[in-house]
Amino acid sequence: MTFQELQDLLRQDPGRWPLAVRLGVIATFFVVFSIALIYFGVWTQKKDELAQFQSEEQTLRQEFKTKQAKAVNLELYRQQLEEIQKSFGTMLRQLPGATEVANLLRDITQTGAQAGLTQERFKKLEEEPKEFYALVPIEIRLKGSYHQMGDFVSGIAALPRIVTLHNVTIKQDKVPDQLQMDVIARTYRYLDEVEIAAADAAKKKATVRGSSSASGSE
Repeated sequence: MTFQELQDLLRQDPGRWPLAVRLGVIATFFVVFSIALIYFGVWTQKKDELAQFQSEEQTLRQEFKTKQAKAVNLELYRQQLEEIQKSFGTMLRQLPGATEVANLLRDITQTGAQAGLTQERFKKLEEEPKEFYALVPIEIRLKGSYHQMGDFVSGIAALPRIVTLHNVTIKQDKVPDQLQMDVIARTYRYLDEVEIAAADAAKKKATVRGSSSASGSE
């Protein structure tokens, strides 16, 4: 069939087309319809799923890169952890135990005496328990010259145990050329296992009481 014959045929009533032509047109229609149905009914729905899978793939790739970097640096992290633990152990050894606090308080007193200061007040205040240590505040009042007070501060810094000075107040004393220094010295002692267990139990008990009070108020 030539192109001219096909044009003449298409101008005719479709009912007069040859059977083979009609079947071919119907088959072509169904093929086009099926392709359109697949595109709009399947591909359009799956396109969003595909975009989601691609996004998840990028996320998994990034997680893989992050975990791979951690795995490569794992040995370095272990070495850093060991160094931190050693440093922590060194610092912990600088904290006295409960039985050593009395000796430390005596060292602080002797430091003031060696500096030539007159001690008028030396009072150990109530301890403040923390996670694994207790803060031990000491209220101190000393009198002497400016240089003697400087020697006292230097002597405190040179002690083998950790002692920090806070709330320092220096004023002129009634005695000429003499100053009065009021200071809170803080030292720290580590808590033993029994004390830590008791502190944890107290915290849990306080939490339970708080929860009970909150429930009761509702």
